[in-house]
Amino acid sequence: MKPVRYQLFLFMCLCVGLNSFAQNIYLDSLQLAINNTDLPEKEKPVLLNRLAEVYRINRNYSAAESNARQSARIALHYKNYIEATKAYTLITVIKANNKQLTSLKQTSDSALVYAQQAKNPVAMAYGYYAQAFLYKTMDDPQKKIKFCQLGLKELEKSPDPYIAAKLYYQLYAAYSNWNNVPQANKYALKTTENALKTKDYNLLSNSYAALSVAHEYNYNATKEKKELDSVLFYLKKSEALYLKYPTQVSNYTYAITCINIANVYFKYFPVNDKNAEKNAIYYAQTAGNILKNNPNASEVKASSLGLLSEYASRSGNTSLTESYLLEAYNLMKADQHPYYYTLINITRSLSIFYKKQGNFEKAIAFQEEVTEYSNKNFNQEQALNAQKLEIQFETEKKNNEVKILKEREASRKIQNYLYVCIVIACLLGLLFMFRSYHFKLRLSLEREKQLQLEKQESEMQMKLEKEEQARLKAEQQLLEAQQQQLQKEAMANVLQLEHKNRMLHTIKDKLADDNSLNMQKIVREEMVLDNDFEGAKLQIQQIHPDFFNLINEKAQKKLTLLDMKLCAYLYLKMDTRQISQLMHIEPKSVRMSRYRVKQKLGLEKDDDLNVFLQSVGN
Repeated sequence: MKPVRYQLFLFMCLCVGLNSFAQNIYLDSLQLAINNTDLPEKEKPVLLNRLAEVYRINRNYSAAESNARQSARIALHYKNYIEATKAYTLITVIKANNKQLTSLKQTSDSALVYAQQAKNPVAMAYGYYAQAFLYKTMDDPQKKIKFCQLGLKELEKSPDPYIAAKLYYQLYAAYSNWNNVPQANKYALKTTENALKTKDYNLLSNSYAALSVAHEYNYNATKEKKELDSVLFYLKKSEALYLKYPTQVSNYTYAITCINIANVYFKYFPVNDKNAEKNAIYYAQTAGNILKNNPNASEVKASSLGLLSEYASRSGNTSLTESYLLEAYNLMKADQHPYYYTLINITRSLSIFYKKQGNFEKAIAFQEEVTEYSNKNFNQEQALNAQKLEIQFETEKKNNEVKILKEREASRKIQNYLYVCIVIACLLGLLFMFRSYHFKLRLSLEREKQLQLEKQESEMQMKLEKEEQARLKAEQQLLEAQQQQLQKEAMANVLQLEHKNRMLHTIKDKLADDNSLNMQKIVREEMVLDNDFEGAKLQIQQIHPDFFNLINEKAQKKLTLLDMKLCAYLYLKMDTRQISQLMHIEPKSVRMSRYRVKQKLGLEKDDDLNVFLQSVGN
């Protein structure tokens, strides 16, 4: 009967074969779904990204990058910036894993640019994850942590447990490298909590591995058995995922889990613990067998062989020890780009082995190879560091350019704000000027209206004054007419008086006994005549105060009382007959008196005395 250990190994080989077959079927099914003609072209990026991720976790980087780029092309064609961001994030991770540092910065920047165009929190989380992976490769943990935290902050707006688990895993890795046990435990737990919410069992397997490492830190610090049990517990949970979901957990992930389990048995269990030894050998062999046909996995295979050589050495089986070491050595040597750290450890182990066997020639030869590989590793590290420095320089250069552009943009914004302020000030000035002009115009119109009203009032006042003057003139003319009438009446009264006096004298003459001339009588009659004329003169002067003065001055005071009386009769527009009767003289005497008065007044022969006297009276 075959040993149980061998039976388990055969069973594991069968499971590995079945799992590999199942994974191939899963890959073929994804490829068929993508090639399906009924599938709309714009829906292919999601499947292509999933297929690229499967190739990536199985270390088939060329196929992974090819599918991711195809996804990006289709997504950008349909302006699906979310899937384009995921594709470029995946390409960034592939290039970082494959040490393709030359275009790593450009790829990670593209992921962030498309994330910004997507204007989606989940897309931004992917973009920041690409940046975090860039700085992880650049050995800049602080910036890596910064971008992880930025990504998680974006996910507060729209949770996505898948990318959240990846971001927390990177934080766990950063704090693990710093031996910060509390933070490593915290982020390993958060990674697992988010991974459990997804159906990505490969991610969950890695999360369990992270929790096992966190508990290993705790065990190293406390030496409590429960912590060591927790290490194996989470590693076994990771193993169980592979056995349950063989198509969704990669062989590489499971191989790493097996190596970790074997290492736990080798490091923390007693040398004489045969059960631990059996389990360690089983898991080491499983890791090697499961990656037999996997590319880019030589370091894991070599690690499994190295563990087997340690157990062979413990049991004193030198030939088996040598066989395992040489197999690991040849495996690493055959790799086109060997992982020098593992190769150096294998070569050093061979040197030590041959030294113990007394084969100093081989021991020295392998030690020389150790030196050679150390130099190559150093040169490779230097080349990588140079590339990292170049990327860092380019990054700083671009950051400075971006900073300058931002400063210019800020300056331009400030300038634009100033221009806007100036425009607003100008508009306000124009508005103020317009309002001022409008106010002045309105004031001018009001003034003009006021002046027009004043003008109208003035014209009305002038019209009223003219009407008043016309009224006064009419009243004056009426008064003058009344005065003329009064003059005539006064003159008539005077003539009447004169006539009565004359009649009285006549009566006296008739009643007198003696008709002889009497000087006394004549004087009395003359006195009466003078008195009557004085009365007439008084009335005329009351109406025309300057009449007699004017004619007397004109005559140079040569007029007698009789002359003035004749002028008064003529002024009253009496004819010659009336005057002769009143003055009891012949008309001829009247005409002579008129002629004499004209001479005294200095009038010409053709001048009309009546007209002259009327002009003087007026």
